[in-house]
Amino acid sequence: MIDFFRLVQNENMKIYRRIRTWVMAAILVFLTMLFSALFYFGSPLNMVGAWEAVDQLSFLYYLVTIYSVVVASDIVAGEFTWGTVKLLLIRPWTRTKILVSKLLAVLLFTVLMTAVFLLACIAVSFLLFPNISSGIFPEGPGAFGMIMEDLLYRYIDLLVITIFSFMISTVFRSGGIAIGLSMFILFAGGLFTMLFHPLRYPWAKYMLFVNMDLGKYRGGQIGPAGMTLGFSAAVLGVYVIAFLVIAWLVFKKRDVAA
Repeated sequence: MIDFFRLVQNENMKIYRRIRTWVMAAILVFLTMLFSALFYFGSPLNMVGAWEAVDQLSFLYYLVTIYSVVVASDIVAGEFTWGTVKLLLIRPWTRTKILVSKLLAVLLFTVLMTAVFLLACIAVSFLLFPNISSGIFPEGPGAFGMIMEDLLYRYIDLLVITIFSFMISTVFRSGGIAIGLSMFILFAGGLFTMLFHPLRYPWAKYMLFVNMDLGKYRGGQIGPAGMTLGFSAAVLGVYVIAFLVIAWLVFKKRDVAA
């Protein structure tokens, strides 16, 4: 177990020793500060509270998704690109442990970037805006709870797309393909949901695109064709398991002798 933790530590070092990682974090914090300032100077005085500002900044979370996709796309494919995968496989670690350590490092990165984003939003919003409620949220911890619920829904989407990118990176050994297909899912999912609506095509409710954005079930709402939060969560869970199994099977049998 200690050896495995060292393997995870090694994968984390590969992520955080790269300037790219710190540039992405800096851009995230900078844009949070920039848009907070724009909201501050563009809104009537005392009409926007701190929690409302945090909610308005939530659209920037797509940057965290993009960053996570970039890291997931490179963490396996990069080993093949630079030929360092052979150095990993000659160590006394199984391929399964190597792949799991890379996945765990990516998941830890998503949690860290999410925490950085949330803390930056809260800190800047409470610095610039008064701690009042303008009617969008209830006062007190209710606002924080609703924001965290929305963030959880967004994080689940992030996890699905990131694991998909991880799988593509492992199968095709190409970070470019993984990033391209993941961005396609991220930005074109809504279009495919409209084209293949569950009310028109009953089988469409099992598609990945249709079950993304769990926020539509907030407050116990029912989705199209009787879809529920539990149903969409289960469908997404099946897709995630399938992605991980495919990545594991391919990586286990991958020939790296050439």
